[in-house]
Formats: sequence, structure tokens, C-alpha cells
Amino acid sequence: MDVAERAILSYLEQHPAGADTIEGVHHWWMSGAQHPEHIGVTECALARLRDAGRVEAVRLGDRIIWRLGRQAQQ
Repeated sequence: MDVAERAILSYLEQHPAGADTIEGVHHWWMSGAQHPEHIGVTECALARLRDAGRVEAVRLGDRIIWRLGRQAQQ
């Protein structure tokens, strides 16, 4: 697990009801000294976490919202 994945999971541990767009995840969830400079790093981390069932992407209108995966909540 890389720094970006750990930052996302750490945020969700503190805010289990958190949900945001990829831009919001990149800006708010990834804040701190280890903040990746490129949003692509955040996008790849979210994809890996989604594939592992830790987060899920939900379409809300014309946007994709990322949140804690249902499997991870149990």
C-alpha cells in the first residue's frame, strides 16, 4: 500500500461518512506533507482501493463520488 492509499484510508477512518469527487479527495483527503503533486496519483490510489473493495465510486448526476466501500464498512 502506498502513501496515497494510506492517506485516503486514514481520512476515511476519521470520517467514515466522507464522500467527495476525485478533485475533492485530492485536495482535502490527501492534505499533508506527503500530498501528491499530480491528481493522477490520487486517481490511481482510488482505483486500487476500489478494486480491493475498500472504497466505491458512485455516480451522482454527472459526477462520480468516492466513499468508503460497503464491504469495508462491515
